[in-house]
Amino acid sequence: MSLYNLILVVLGVAILAVAWLPSLLRKYPLSYPILFVGLGALVFSLPLGLPNPDPVEHSTFVMHLSEICVTVALTGTGLKIDRKFSLWRWRAPLQLVLVLMVITIGVFTVVAWRLGGLLPASAVLLAATLAPTDPVLAGDVQVGKPGEGGEDNVRFSLTGEAGLNDGLAFPFVHLAVVLLPTAALALPLTDRLWHWAWMDVGYRTGMGVVGGWLAGKVLSFLIFDLPHRIRINPEAYGFVALAVTLTAYGLTELLHGYGFLAVFIASVTLRGHERSHEYHTEMHEFTDQLERLFIVAILILFGGALVSGLLAPLTWSGAALGLFLLLVLRPAGGLLTLGRSRVSWPERLVISFFGIRGIGSFFYLAYAFSEWHFAEARELWAITGFTVLTSIIMHGTLATPVMNWLDRHHGRPTVLELEEQELEKTAT
Repeated sequence: MSLYNLILVVLGVAILAVAWLPSLLRKYPLSYPILFVGLGALVFSLPLGLPNPDPVEHSTFVMHLSEICVTVALTGTGLKIDRKFSLWRWRAPLQLVLVLMVITIGVFTVVAWRLGGLLPASAVLLAATLAPTDPVLAGDVQVGKPGEGGEDNVRFSLTGEAGLNDGLAFPFVHLAVVLLPTAALALPLTDRLWHWAWMDVGYRTGMGVVGGWLAGKVLSFLIFDLPHRIRINPEAYGFVALAVTLTAYGLTELLHGYGFLAVFIASVTLRGHERSHEYHTEMHEFTDQLERLFIVAILILFGGALVSGLLAPLTWSGAALGLFLLLVLRPAGGLLTLGRSRVSWPERLVISFFGIRGIGSFFYLAYAFSEWHFAEARELWAITGFTVLTSIIMHGTLATPVMNWLDRHHGRPTVLELEEQELEKTAT
């Protein structure tokens, strides 16, 4: 019971801090995820008898915890985008997902295999794990609440990319499984690749898109179009947010589609219905609070894993792979991908740099290791942990000053200045 009570105290303090720190740290080049990773490292380094948060031994637990965190984050991400969907309006995030992410996976796979010394299947899995940007830890560079307006190219592009690519990276996780040596015992490689192409790329992606759109349409009807006497009580809007997440994800997964993709598309579809309704803001606020709750738990466990030996198998070549992705491949690939777009050069630089890695990467690794055996599991966790830690520190430190610089460069008030103006209006 003493250990249980200790865990409750740590979680209580952490949850209180996550409700208070974001507004306090907005003025400074520091993000709250850095502090919670440090808190986890501190707590697990003390002689308190806490269990070892080893993600390899607890792959199933890590998978489900990160899974629910990402799905909730994707709901909130879709709900806060004000821009209506069309191929033209969404061309920048679509380029980042359909072009940049695929190029990143291909180049990183070759580098990790030929120069990093990883087996082909492990190289593909690591590339698929680290290529997507994260919808959970990228709040400082994403758009604001629903209906706030002012969605500049950088915030919109990074928000749309984070929402889409967590589902569209999944086919490459399955490609890694196809390349496993044990898979050769079942079917010839050509047959396995053909099955991967039509099933994992074609059907599952299509089912994610269709399932998400249908879920969004049905939920829109239930929320907005039913007669007033049988509509959902406004006080229950927060629970409806959770219903959108679980329904879209669960049904799509039951039909063997990509649930992450379905959740984001369902929330974007829902956002497009009655765009000015206050429901969207209330639902977003609920998902935002729920997401922060999961973030607290995951970051504390991540900090604990770091001091418990997560990075012990990390080699110089593994660290170089992570730095290559964050400092070379993502920035250079982003600039090339957006080369012919109408996005200005300062905006291209910021979009290309802020390829934040995080909770989604944990999910992909845990998912793969809970289902299949990879001989280099601990090395892949070490590289992923190092890359995510570096991203949290580097991007978390630079997000506020860089976004403030970009806003001033374009003659816009910064987020902090907007908040201060809102407080002055409220006071008067």
